[in-house]
Amino acid sequence: MKEFQPRTFKFKAWNREARLLMKLGSIDCVKGELFKRDHILLQYTGLVDKHEEEIYEMDILLKKDQKFLVRWHDSFNGWYIVNYPGKDSFVPLHKEDAQVMKRLCNFFESEENAETR
Repeated sequence: MKEFQPRTFKFKAWNREARLLMKLGSIDCVKGELFKRDHILLQYTGLVDKHEEEIYEMDILLKKDQKFLVRWHDSFNGWYIVNYPGKDSFVPLHKEDAQVMKRLCNFFESEENAETR
């Protein structure tokens, strides 16, 4: 068995009040649950796009002329992409797929989400 290599856990957060996506200097932890008051935590998937840009939860990715939204799928316990906007067709997000896609922005920063700001 190979030596255990722990995964890197990284987060960005959507600041609800300032309406900004930001990297955090700290995250609170209570009984093993991570949180940051007035923020939505977005986890790093461990994957990068074709330009080596890190891909986070709720990022919008582009492949040719099609957009996808990155989501965690609880039932399948993994990162998935769903057609964006709107359709609920979950497809696993693999390293090979991510490396041919381009990260556009995060959902919370997107023009499509502007009406909820």
